[in-house]
Order: sequence, then C-alpha cells, then structure tokens
Amino acid sequence: MATIEECRSALDKLSDNMQRAEGDVRDAAALDRSVSCHITDLDVTFVGRMRGGRIEVHDTVQGPPPSKAEIRLAMTGDDLVALVDGELNFAKAWGSGRVKLHAGVRDLLQLRKLL
Repeated sequence: MATIEECRSALDKLSDNMQRAEGDVRDAAALDRSVSCHITDLDVTFVGRMRGGRIEVHDTVQGPPPSKAEIRLAMTGDDLVALVDGELNFAKAWGSGRVKLHAGVRDLLQLRKLL
C-alpha cells in the first residue's frame, strides 16, 4: 500500500509532467481550478489548486475533502502512483470505477486532454 509521502510525491511528479506538456495538453493544464484528491485507502485528502500548468498542494487533511473543490479525484494510493507512473490507464480505471473524477462539463472536456 502506498504511503502518504509516496502519494504526495506522485502528485508532485504529475505536476512536473503537466508543466512540461505542450499543445492541447498544455492548454488543458493551464486551468485555474480548486482541486482535491482523496486517497481512499489512507483516508486522507490532498487539497490545492491547479494553476499555471501545475498542481499546488496547499494542505493534507484527514478524511474526505473538507469542501467541494471544482475538480475532485478519489482513488487508492496505489492507483494514484500507478497512474502517474504510466502503469494504469486512466480511461479504463475511470470506466471501471477505480478512479472517480468529478468536475463541471467544460472542465471534463479540457481534462480529457490531460488524461
């Protein structure tokens, strides 16, 4: 089972990958939205903001997200690490319910370029 530190490192790696993106992916990464990522098996949530092509994690809280972020993810720590490392396909994980993503329709259309 992935640790909180491994999950935070995976989010940092995802942020770095977004920063280096080009074309349509870069445009999608440029969204300015509040973000939460609930790690279900550890019952912790990383809370922050997606801005300037990066994910800025501002806080780590115990339990589910304390407020409703504009983009909300939920998954196990192992799935987060596997997604970022390219070992788990986002579309298949989302389709099977392993990964949950909640966002507005316009944001979902932009995010699909990232994922």
